[in-house]
Amino acid sequence: MDKVKVEICCGTACYLLGAANMMNIEDQLPAEWRGKVEVEAKTCLELCEKENLGGAPYVRINGSEIMAQATPEKLLTRIGELVEGVA
Repeated sequence: MDKVKVEICCGTACYLLGAANMMNIEDQLPAEWRGKVEVEAKTCLELCEKENLGGAPYVRINGSEIMAQATPEKLLTRIGELVEGVA
């Protein structure tokens, strides 16, 4: 299995609306998931222009899946599904 790639939008709107709370998500991963997840902060995913600010903060998973209104809890749940092969 390749690593689960998580890109957290750190554009101004996303950062202020909660992305800052997800920047340490790697520290919250269970030990068995570490090394299976790659987290990267992105300057801007440009999703506010295409969608709207109501969806911020945004996270892109594995290059194509977009999570709107992301929270650390939602993100950890989705990472778990992908790492465990549930989804």
